[in-house]
Amino acid sequence: MPQRELDQAVKARIEKWIRPDIQSLKAYQVADASGLIKLDAMENPYTWSDSLKKQWLEQMQNQSFNRYPDPQGKVVVDGLKEAFGIESHHDVLLGNGSDELIQIIIAALATDDLTVLSPEPSFVMYEMIAKFLRVNYVGVPLGKDFKLDLTAMLDAIETHQPGVVFLAQPNNPTGNLFGEEKVRRVIEAAPGLVVVDEAYLAFADSNALKLLSDYSNLVVMRTLSKVGLAGLRLGFLVGHPGWITELNKVRLPYNINQLTQASAQFALANYDQLAKQITQLVTDREQLYKSLQQLDGITVWPSQANFILFQSDKIPARELHQSLVEEGILIKCLDGAHPLLTDCLRVTIGTPEENSVFLKALAKLLQ
Repeated sequence: MPQRELDQAVKARIEKWIRPDIQSLKAYQVADASGLIKLDAMENPYTWSDSLKKQWLEQMQNQSFNRYPDPQGKVVVDGLKEAFGIESHHDVLLGNGSDELIQIIIAALATDDLTVLSPEPSFVMYEMIAKFLRVNYVGVPLGKDFKLDLTAMLDAIETHQPGVVFLAQPNNPTGNLFGEEKVRRVIEAAPGLVVVDEAYLAFADSNALKLLSDYSNLVVMRTLSKVGLAGLRLGFLVGHPGWITELNKVRLPYNINQLTQASAQFALANYDQLAKQITQLVTDREQLYKSLQQLDGITVWPSQANFILFQSDKIPARELHQSLVEEGILIKCLDGAHPLLTDCLRVTIGTPEENSVFLKALAKLLQ
């Protein structure tokens, strides 16, 4: 078949069989960071020491790649429980990053009238995955300085009766905590499941695990991506065995591959190395925040995560973003993602050297 005819035939079949709402969407975009200082994706900028890499490689040599991995990842689960103080009466479900866990949760709960609810702006995958699975999504705008508007949240819960509520603590992309009292009020009001997403917990003064014993409709979601293991794509969900048993039925078999399981096991056994890096990043975050406050032309918000949100007051955010790329620095432009994020950008905490280069470039552009 000539290429032109093939293209037309494929187009016709796509229009017939791919859902119209999917055709209208845009795929999640990941910017090309080649040759740039990469401060756009909330990654830990530090790698392991050479000695630790050598030990890791030795363990990789002993893996049996001709066999399927442990379907439940038991050794990894045990390592997570020990590293993060997860009590023995709670169960853990592993996911290919938090994204898969969000998909599992919504898929397990999906009914014709299911509603997913979340404050916004927040993690975009709550809304995207809800749309992929054809369930209703309701976003409740945050209040001044991105604080949780509790009245609006409780009203929305009463009106929409959501089957699942997602609360990111700290919130992405705003970096702030909503506070335990407000989180408790939301859990108590919610008729269905509440998922507290603690992806950035390592950098914050918060911990929702202690709430699990107080509520029958709560699970806590975490990830190893932000602490230095983004390449492993390992997320985990903690909750009552009843919830985990049901959600596990939706999980695809062998979703956590052998390399990820072995690497995670090794990393958790050496978590002290990651903890030192986290301490450094928190220190550098506070220094970067103070430095950004001294610049004219931007508004900056405090953060409990490994990134900082700021608004460009003089130069349109998209123009400033492109200018920084031309200076060799990639951060995240959030302008257009939500009305509350007009002219906003988000910078990940890098090494001190990377932070310094970013600050100098930003200061020069704002002059």
